[in-house]
Amino acid sequence: MRRIVIAGSTGSIGTQALDVISRSDSLEVVGLAAGSSGDELVAQADAHGVDRIALADPDAAARAGERWTAGRVLAGPEGLVELIVETECDLVLNSLVGSAGLGPTVAALGEGIDLALANKESLVVGGDLVMALAEATGARIVPVDSEHTALHQLIAGLGPGAVERMTITASGGPFRGRARAELVDVTAEQALAHPTWSMGGKITIDSATLMNKGLELMEAHHLFGVGYDRLDVVVHPQSLVHGLVTLADGAMLAHVGPPDMRIAISYALHAAESVDLPVEPLDLAAVGALTFEPVDGDAFPCLDLARAAAAAGGTAPCVLNAANEVAVHAFLAGELPFLGIPAVIEDTLDALPARPVGHFSDLYAADSEARERARERCREAVA
Repeated sequence: MRRIVIAGSTGSIGTQALDVISRSDSLEVVGLAAGSSGDELVAQADAHGVDRIALADPDAAARAGERWTAGRVLAGPEGLVELIVETECDLVLNSLVGSAGLGPTVAALGEGIDLALANKESLVVGGDLVMALAEATGARIVPVDSEHTALHQLIAGLGPGAVERMTITASGGPFRGRARAELVDVTAEQALAHPTWSMGGKITIDSATLMNKGLELMEAHHLFGVGYDRLDVVVHPQSLVHGLVTLADGAMLAHVGPPDMRIAISYALHAAESVDLPVEPLDLAAVGALTFEPVDGDAFPCLDLARAAAAAGGTAPCVLNAANEVAVHAFLAGELPFLGIPAVIEDTLDALPARPVGHFSDLYAADSEARERARERCREAVA
């Protein structure tokens, strides 16, 4: 029986992971954590027989602790870390949103616990330090993103030097095909109407701006050790081809499957193995056509901003991520226009040049500084 702690269990990935676990005879959930959704977390704990939960929001944890007596409630970011460190588990699924996921990632890897990683920001922000920690403790990182799961499966068994390039696909989001001028007045409601995937608010906006693909490029770079000059992004509106690998001989391998995140989640939870799922296989004849388009960098500059931050290295990816989180929050709150998101990110990157990173403390400092600069820029945008 594989014992699993889920950080971010009330979100889209977390709830689907619980569905996968409930269908398996070889998986058991032993700990659950969330940000502030105390009622839902307690209900999950009761439903799955879990007696240890954690809430990053101390006030939410206090309220949950007052009314839930079936187990222990841990509080604050340190409570999430304590849940991971003190619970006997074989795997941590980190599906928290944003840089808040870095702490649990470091905690799991530091204890030598295998990590199913849906929190791409852990690698965007932590990068080389996170990978070095995993190598030092022998912990295994298995990706949960559909794109990285696809690449992980495609390269399995390939020899050294076999892979020439890797390509990540993008749905294009709700504004695919629109020119930059057509994005001036788009609303949060429109941006949240993703044509294919059902995701949380922040991730859905990242899909609309294509920042998610910039973050995924960085994740792929660290997971697979492939240079940025060999990583591509292509728009694929059907969302059926999740990743492609170009081989040294010019052949190309493609991972094709339904747009159902339970496939990627199950693969990670079952130690990179495919098992039976209640997912309807694709009927390619019914699909008819698979199409691909280049990214419009003028309308969606976030991808180029991410590439620039990746090239700069050091603290730049951390600054990019922090500024993006602040800008997306402001957009969802109606305090920033859609095109203000890349503007805030670019301004923050320009204001805070990349610095070397030697320790996680360097990243926490850069994150704090970038958030303050981005908030200031957001306030100026509405002044």
